[in-house]
Amino acid sequence: MVEASPPQGVPELPRVIGHRGAAAVAPENTLASLRKAKELGASWVEFDVKLTRDRHPVLFHDERLDRTTSGQGEVALTTLAQLRKLDAGAWFAPAFAGERVPTFADALALCAELGLGINVELKPCPGREAETARVALETLLEHWAERRPVPLISSFARVCLTVACDVAPGLPRGYLAGALPRRWREQLDAYRCTTLHLHHRRVSARQRAAVAAAGVPLALYTVNDPLRACALLGTGATALFTDRVGEVLTALDGGSETSRAQ
Repeated sequence: MVEASPPQGVPELPRVIGHRGAAAVAPENTLASLRKAKELGASWVEFDVKLTRDRHPVLFHDERLDRTTSGQGEVALTTLAQLRKLDAGAWFAPAFAGERVPTFADALALCAELGLGINVELKPCPGREAETARVALETLLEHWAERRPVPLISSFARVCLTVACDVAPGLPRGYLAGALPRRWREQLDAYRCTTLHLHHRRVSARQRAAVAAAGVPLALYTVNDPLRACALLGTGATALFTDRVGEVLTALDGGSETSRAQ
């Protein structure tokens, strides 16, 4: 299992990270989506983790079940047993009917089997920030083999980052925001983060250059235009989160360039 310390430093990010698996071609945050990301050539995936009512960590993005499952209501009020009965694939396409919401442990086992690196986004329901981080990180430390690439932890919830510093100080952390924060270096230092994750439309070329000059890996989300992906990686971005893993990798491998970065 992964040790909680010593600190692992700056992770070596790939150019392309599958967003919620491969969310353009498979239902997000499912085992099918993780498998599809690997099939399309991703070496890393990103997914969201939150807690059920009975404190089981599962892969899920929304606070409610409605958009991506056959159920209704809040995830925070749903037990794992209830969640397992829901269909998490039919909403996307008939071919995925019967796909289930995976537990975090199931996803970790599959990623280890597939040889995928992981960015775990802690996505707590309101009021469960510390609890979500603690349970998820304890699960990660227990199930992720030490020989695997060290996982990257990120979250919009600053409480989650604080808990990560205490529970898993040896795991690298990513500071997740929309636009580049004011005093961003101080923010990274406060939570001992080694990577910066921003929305690709809310960071300028000048800001990307400044982050790169500071030696901080910059990961941008969610970049689904292959031409823009090529431009961003040529102007300061280290890695890109994308739903369209295959298309973006094909464009990058083909050496496509564009000046469309804003």
